[in-house]
Amino acid sequence: MNTMKSINLGSQGLQVSVEGLGCMGMTPIAGGDIYGKADEGESIATIHRALELGVNFLDTADLYGPLLNERLVAKAIQGNRDKYIIATKFGYEVDDDEQLTWAINGRPEYVHKAINRSLKNLGTDYIDLYYLHRVDPNTPIEDTVGAMSQLVQSGKVKYIGLSEVAADTIRKAHAIHPITAVQTEYSIFERDPEVNGVLTTLQELGIGFVAYSPVGRGFLTGAIQSPDDFAENDFRRQIPRYQGENFYKNLELVKQIQAIAASKGITATQLALAWVLQNNVVAIPGTKRIKYIEENAAAAQITFTPEEKAQLESIVPVGVAAGSRYDEQQMKFVNQ
Repeated sequence: MNTMKSINLGSQGLQVSVEGLGCMGMTPIAGGDIYGKADEGESIATIHRALELGVNFLDTADLYGPLLNERLVAKAIQGNRDKYIIATKFGYEVDDDEQLTWAINGRPEYVHKAINRSLKNLGTDYIDLYYLHRVDPNTPIEDTVGAMSQLVQSGKVKYIGLSEVAADTIRKAHAIHPITAVQTEYSIFERDPEVNGVLTTLQELGIGFVAYSPVGRGFLTGAIQSPDDFAENDFRRQIPRYQGENFYKNLELVKQIQAIAASKGITATQLALAWVLQNNVVAIPGTKRIKYIEENAAAAQITFTPEEKAQLESIVPVGVAAGSRYDEQQMKFVNQ
């Protein structure tokens, strides 16, 4: 039964399911699996099951693969394009041989090149929400957003968004063309947007907020009990938060989250998701399996009493998680 509610994402007219589906883990990136091996058939079935559950908001990017993820999404939505809201991202430079250079490219000419490639890969003639994945330090944000604005005027894109940007960047961008959504990592574990001015800026300007990794990259599920539980080429092995002493400090917090979840008769995953959703935020938990999309979708029905919310936030207050959320190199590109 489809009981997933839709909400306005931002104030520009885009409506999405309050919970979306992050597709990143459905394909490798540059030859490495993100969160363990993925099966294409099951991934496509997961996207179909999401729609049955009312989850119509799919999140991908040209980085993922590169390009393979958009092509997988294209297969999944074939014949049903109008039933899905498709968000994709550009900015990590992909060259003409379909290889990642790992440079960030926000130059206007690259914006036009990237959208045409994404449209082709997704098998569609428009993108619902087109994000700049990371800010190009060598290109003024006004120039990048100016080019993105041209994509709206030409009908290739309906709405534009930004990912991992600082409050002043949001203001500069919004002055050039209305920004519909900003995407940032946000969970009970990762509360930076509450303290760095991003959330208040978004509220003030009427811009929507999309939380990726709302379950702490799977860590808040409680399924991972040791750093050795990550597959050898799992991306999370590179993240300081999930290494050494940090891992075990954070695991203690997860155990307390699990205890609260058990007392409510729900899973730790559902508790973490419900906490994000009750902050009037759109969450895009990633999964490549039907059983998890079903578990995630059920979280949208869960409510908290003020006492439960306060209890949870007292166990996991702002800034308590040990270790940073990316390695040193990648941290340079967030909150820019």
